Amino acid sequence: MSESSRAAHPVPAVIGVVLRGQDVLLVRRANPPDAGCWGFPGGKIEPGEPVADAAVREIAEETSVDVEALDVFTALDAFDRDADGTLRYHFVLVVVLCRWLRGAPVAGDDALDTRWFGVAELDRDDLPMSAGVRDVARRAVERAAGLDGSPCES
Repeated sequence: MSESSRAAHPVPAVIGVVLRGQDVLLVRRANPPDAGCWGFPGGKIEPGEPVADAAVREIAEETSVDVEALDVFTALDAFDRDADGTLRYHFVLVVVLCRWLRGAPVAGDDALDTRWFGVAELDRDDLPMSAGVRDVARRAVERAAGLDGSPCES
């Protein structure tokens, strides 16, 4: 597939916002786009795969953590461009709120690191973050608080 034909079609993908109390699970990306930046685990949705299943699968692959998908709460656009500004990919990211069930985070082969962050900790200037991570994390904590049954208790 040529560069122009890839960019001509948005790629459906999922990111999982995993909460454990007031902590959020992030991965430090090893590969572009956003190599070296902290972001939510996620990836492409496979043909025929439900969004919630894709989130659970991607989180397990990237962090070795087991989660329960709770709610789809927003969608985001992510654009990957060449140095000259040419669009390489347009990802449509379906954001899924997830509850941690078990497991300690271990970085998969497409991540440099993975760990829990307190939401307040995300404001640190020394943390390279993918676009929107801070805002989405805060919105996820607010959304989880509004779901019946306090799904994000630790």
